[in-house]
Amino acid sequence: MDIFSKIAAGEIPSYKCAESDKFYAFLDINPVAKGHTLVIPRREVDYIYDMDDDELAEYQVFAKRVAVALKKAFPCKKVAQVVLGLEVPHAHIHLIPMNSEADVDFRREKLKLSSEEMAEIAEKIRNNF
Repeated sequence: MDIFSKIAAGEIPSYKCAESDKFYAFLDINPVAKGHTLVIPRREVDYIYDMDDDELAEYQVFAKRVAVALKKAFPCKKVAQVVLGLEVPHAHIHLIPMNSEADVDFRREKLKLSSEEMAEIAEKIRNNF
């Protein structure tokens, strides 16, 4: 079981934003912006395009629902969707509130947020989901 599967199963603590029987959304612990959320399938699949068409469609619809909640919780121009990352062999979508393209620069220094701030952010998203 990979780290994201353990997070979705509750074996590793996370700041849960939303969930369904097939998908799980939680805050990135190294966010580039407040509200930076990861959306994963509960099923272990390494590459998003290895998902069959129906599963991928459901995944995108779930991510959209999270993005709508995120935009309500953190008013912004748009919510960026980024499929990026080789560190964890588990498909994941990054959802990031943005007012400019600079808000989605993964090379910039990550935010340092307290556990209290992270919990408040996750709750705001959950309450809007």
